[in-house]
Amino acid sequence: MLTGEIRSKVDQVWNAFWAGGIANPLEVIEQITYLLFMRGLDEAQQREENKATMLGRPIERVIFPEGVYRQDRDGKDVTYGELRWSKLKNADPGRMFTLVSDFVFPFLREMAEEGTAHSEHMKGARFTIPTPGLLAKVVDMLAEIPLEDRDTKGDLYEYMLGKIASAGQNGQFRTPRHIIRLMVELMKPTPQDVICDPASGTCGFLVAAGEYLRDHHKGLFRDAALNRHFHEGMFHGYDFDQTMLRIGSMNMQLHGVVGAEIRYRDSLASEHSDDADKYSLILANPPFAGALDYETTAADLLAIVKTKKTELLFMALFLKLLKPGGRAAVIVPDGVLFGSSTAHKAIRKMLVEDHRLDAIVKLPSGVFKPYAGVSTAIVFFTKTNSGGTDHVWFYDVQADGMSLDDKRQMLVAEEKFGPTPKAALSEDEHAKNNLPDVVARWKQRAGSERDNPRTGQSFTVTREEIAAADYDLSLNRYKEVVHEAAQHRPPQEIIAELLKLEDEIAEGLKELEAML
Repeated sequence: MLTGEIRSKVDQVWNAFWAGGIANPLEVIEQITYLLFMRGLDEAQQREENKATMLGRPIERVIFPEGVYRQDRDGKDVTYGELRWSKLKNADPGRMFTLVSDFVFPFLREMAEEGTAHSEHMKGARFTIPTPGLLAKVVDMLAEIPLEDRDTKGDLYEYMLGKIASAGQNGQFRTPRHIIRLMVELMKPTPQDVICDPASGTCGFLVAAGEYLRDHHKGLFRDAALNRHFHEGMFHGYDFDQTMLRIGSMNMQLHGVVGAEIRYRDSLASEHSDDADKYSLILANPPFAGALDYETTAADLLAIVKTKKTELLFMALFLKLLKPGGRAAVIVPDGVLFGSSTAHKAIRKMLVEDHRLDAIVKLPSGVFKPYAGVSTAIVFFTKTNSGGTDHVWFYDVQADGMSLDDKRQMLVAEEKFGPTPKAALSEDEHAKNNLPDVVARWKQRAGSERDNPRTGQSFTVTREEIAAADYDLSLNRYKEVVHEAAQHRPPQEIIAELLKLEDEIAEGLKELEAML
């Protein structure tokens, strides 16, 4: 957890960026990301140096070689050592600015040629901090934060990413973290999983899955094979925005995953022969309400469902990428659940009849405010290629712990927020945060939940009933509303009240005439 002092420092730097003319929150985070990467490189070299000294042998991985890197404009030598964070942070602002803009950034871009996963995203790195004073202020702030602790680094980055959502226009890149944690909690990733987000953005789903494994499977890091799989083979993210790739890749590194595969890919336009049937778990919130031309859409997706709508193409993509037995938790706009087009019905029928549709969790429409009021749901399914849908579990989330207006203010204490709060919720607090109840009832969806009446927040519906309803998956299609019996008063009682009221009005008029 970040202290109030650290949050305050981040806010001051953020305001300084805005005052310096950098108003795009993604650009602010990107520039801070580069500086964090510089610090991380220096710390990695320090660890290598300490290990070499302890073992009495040469450094295995040299990031900053001995000797001269280049000459400056005055013909003076600039050594690799001067590019290291530990030296840069103590330079005067003018010299620091020159070193970072003229030497550090070319060095970062050149590192990409070495083929390391993270450096690949640095090929397009641009230094846009406008003044030496602002650079020095940012460096001083980062230098004061103890980033040796993985949790602190992660919290710092999450706090900065939160500012994307508050900025509004770029908020589509960031799914609310408590909704992500709910999906991860229900999916329960295992140390053997191979996890993918084909619209990864800042990699929030992958980060949350990694944190879940750290909390629930601590022993995996004592197993050499599982430890290697966690760092090098478990996490995969695609995006076609280079800024998102840089931010997402750094987010994974700051949360302690050193070799995640975060790569450029237009998921809907590329063929998928290289990763079809590859992943055991997909967690995603793909773009909504887009449309593509058939000519620019991957043929293997059109073979699954003939449509131009991106939300349906992503559903086809998930089915393509999952291995048999693989499971998915994905956010979709409500239209996917009840749309009447041939493609809408085809994808729903496919989920119900060809695979196993597990659950539909309807989210309140304010979850993505302030930047979108779209009504959404989380779809949970398992790829089987042989059917298996029996009962589909529905849950109507009416409150997620925050106000559903543009302000999105917390409605419960922090220890009672999210899907797995540290403290138990009262009945009144449940009405403000349904997520712990979703987790509790999810575990009973094949048991006691099947006896729930359709008037409750959660219930199940049989495959046969869904098929009879033309594969409509909207919760309201099956939910029953309780109509309370109206209480009618006797006519004599109503007439007596009206006569009394008439007398009171007449008396009032007499008093008014007397006053006049």
